[in-house]
Amino acid sequence: MTWFDEARLDDEQVLAAHDLRLRTLAESGARVRRESHDASAATAEAIAGQVGMDQPRAVIAAGPDSRLLRAVLEPWCPVPFVAWPAAGLPGWAGSLDLVVMLAPEGSDSGSASAVAEAVRRGCQVVVACPPTSMVAEHAAGRYTTVLPTVTGDQLATAVVMLDYLAQVRLGPRADADSVATALDAVAQDCSPFRDLSVNPAKMLAITLADTNPLVWGGSVLAARAARRVAESIRRASGRTALAGDAEHLVPVLEAARPRDVFADPFADPTDAPADLRPLLVVLDDGAEDPAVREQRGRLRAAAARRDVRVETVSTEAATEVARYASLVLQGTYASEYLRIGFVED
Repeated sequence: MTWFDEARLDDEQVLAAHDLRLRTLAESGARVRRESHDASAATAEAIAGQVGMDQPRAVIAAGPDSRLLRAVLEPWCPVPFVAWPAAGLPGWAGSLDLVVMLAPEGSDSGSASAVAEAVRRGCQVVVACPPTSMVAEHAAGRYTTVLPTVTGDQLATAVVMLDYLAQVRLGPRADADSVATALDAVAQDCSPFRDLSVNPAKMLAITLADTNPLVWGGSVLAARAARRVAESIRRASGRTALAGDAEHLVPVLEAARPRDVFADPFADPTDAPADLRPLLVVLDDGAEDPAVREQRGRLRAAAARRDVRVETVSTEAATEVARYASLVLQGTYASEYLRIGFVED
């Protein structure tokens, strides 16, 4: 039987055993700063080479990490933008187009194949990846720029690419300093050295422990963050954490059985996760678009009708990317504390 022991979240010996993972989370801001600093010279050189050149016909974000770029760039990019996470490239991609790719590890054969195809077709190519990686080798070409990265961190790699695209007027400014500052603030608030009574990630983990979470974010980036948080909860707990739009989550809330106020929560400790009640986790990045407010209202109303608990994870970071980063890191910290708290008898 698996059960959740919240005392483990403040146990120094238990936390020390998970120090590597918690330290990796705490260093998220440092990785963003390092990648931004190390790639600055290559970025400046690439931008200097673009002086006087026309904007591309279209921007194609290739590779498995293209969806994050799409979430940031689609509302801003002044030319047609396509995310292409599948193998290869669209059939129409050619010399008038810009292909961008995030390859934090640089070892994915599919990404290497896609960037080699872009070079063969004569596309302008910009790749953020380790400079000695397989992807970098396949990207070698006359119209290729490699923005060097070293940490293997997806978000830090994305910030490097977004900084370049902002400076060539193809996207919004990511502002590495604001992203790193937001991540540092989360690391401080969610530190394992902070008692669970004042630690929002530990408190969220306790709430998640006896539920099947439904994670929702209203804006495009908050919705992307919701998917990332749901993934981390699934990895930590093995439960069916779901992320989706309101139209997908409302039916799940409506299907929840009304809470039995007379039920003894300790009567049957062998209840399966499938029997656990849902929990609505709202990722709030401050977006107040009318459509976002309407969806949030529908979800909260459905939760209220079924007496489903609602937890809100919020951020006041300065930029869109920083708010996305803050929400993801808060959810990831909570997932890690969820993993730490579970005990098998």
